[in-house]
Amino acid sequence: MIVALLLGRKGSIGFPGKNTFPIMGKPLAWYPMNIAKRTREIDKVYLSTDDPELKNLAIAEGVEVIDRPPHLATKEALGEHAYQHGFSVIQERNPGETIELVVLLFCNAATVTSDTISNGIKQLRENKDADSAVTVSKYNMWSPLRARKKDTDGFLQPFVPFETFGDPKTLNCDRDSQGDVLFADMGVSIVRPNNLLHLEKGMLPQKWMGQKILPLYQEAGCDVDYEWQIPVVEWWLKKYGEFR
Repeated sequence: MIVALLLGRKGSIGFPGKNTFPIMGKPLAWYPMNIAKRTREIDKVYLSTDDPELKNLAIAEGVEVIDRPPHLATKEALGEHAYQHGFSVIQERNPGETIELVVLLFCNAATVTSDTISNGIKQLRENKDADSAVTVSKYNMWSPLRARKKDTDGFLQPFVPFETFGDPKTLNCDRDSQGDVLFADMGVSIVRPNNLLHLEKGMLPQKWMGQKILPLYQEAGCDVDYEWQIPVVEWWLKKYGEFR
């Protein structure tokens, strides 16, 4: 049995109401819900939320709702714990079932296709050593080499010591000079249940991915945290989406 679990919280500081913000005539959360429903390998789709609007949307789309506890619906709560809670509820609702894989999605992340999820499931079935398969996008312009932070005097300093990247004398400003910089873009994380049962063994910052993570390559994937990202998602959906 393969299940999909979406997360969507009511409160948002950076972009209030982002999960239900209309994109191309549909609420943002509609897209990952329906991608999960369209993925042939997925048997059941669940949504963990505290948001009445998202609950109504899920019910209308035939997605089973899990009530997200108040302590997991604050801005301080970690997604990994909400996923862990949601998975425990799924286990309770499916006694006697063996859950092979869990497809983890976010209501504010529409940049994923059912083919990508199917490909990730196939890779995990073929590679038993892998803990997960996750979507990644190449963002060389955001290499850690370019990252800065402000020091106590108000001046910018390297966020990561240059020595981390090798001999500083060989470094330059070419955005491609460090090779491809791959970011987990939150489109989807397909994980083995053991990852959620033993979060402490996972790699930071998204410990639900485990340690051995397979990449599922795509272009310009992102989860929406700010309103300026909406045009990017619209562009992506028009170019790659299944509901064009």
